[in-house]
Amino acid sequence: MILSANVMNIHEVKKCRQTGAAAAFIEATLETGRIAFDFTELLDKTGLSRIAAKNQLQRLRGRVVRVSRHQAFFLIVEAQHRPMGAPPVEWWLDAYFRWLGHPYYLALQSAAELHNSAPQAILVKQVMTDSPRRDLSIGRIHIQFFVKRHAERTPVQQPRNAYAPLKVSTPEATALDMVRYASRIGGMERVAETLSPLLPLFRTVELKRALEAEGETAVAQRLGYLIEDADHINLAELVHHWLPSGMVRVPIESSKLTLTETARSRRWRILVPEREGA
Repeated sequence: MILSANVMNIHEVKKCRQTGAAAAFIEATLETGRIAFDFTELLDKTGLSRIAAKNQLQRLRGRVVRVSRHQAFFLIVEAQHRPMGAPPVEWWLDAYFRWLGHPYYLALQSAAELHNSAPQAILVKQVMTDSPRRDLSIGRIHIQFFVKRHAERTPVQQPRNAYAPLKVSTPEATALDMVRYASRIGGMERVAETLSPLLPLFRTVELKRALEAEGETAVAQRLGYLIEDADHINLAELVHHWLPSGMVRVPIESSKLTLTETARSRRWRILVPEREGA
């Protein structure tokens, strides 16, 4: 009888693995507070074959979504997130990049939004990393990737009350990035609009740290000019002190307009559109 019971238990385990192992794994993963996993973890935890695992995941479509058809990284979609087709990016971005093995941080206007500086709604999540990557669309969620060779040097912070670990550029680093990538995020006027409510969050120590991490004179010139134009004189002086004495003239941004220097832009060696006045 004991032998017979053992045989039955083995059959029950195999049957469970065949019929509901993936669903059970997903529930167990949610209980730990996680909403992302990779295919290898699923195989290791369930003992399923690759084919069986793929078939079970296929039957869970809508409950589980793949980040990209070329990547075996999956998200668990709970009922409240079904209309979007995926959980919020902030909940799984850190886990995704740990799986990729690359540095990242939420950047540009998406970072400014988390710092409560978003004059206009941002329809995509902007993420900085260290190598080119295809943009992602998962359900109604869209992620745009930007590349910075030494992304890991950029000062970042963890948002308060975040659901999961998340790296976000500091307000100071966010401002430098917005200036650097102005042409891709709506132009310098849009940058200035987003920068204005961000400036009260600046700390002098963090601004200097961000300038050192970026190390780009032209970007600092443009940011310094924008800061002074917003009448944050102490912060502007810090940027100006950081700049080298032999600055070359740079345009505020690429433009077909006639560019010149104004009284304010002259100390920054910035060329601005002529319509701003001489």
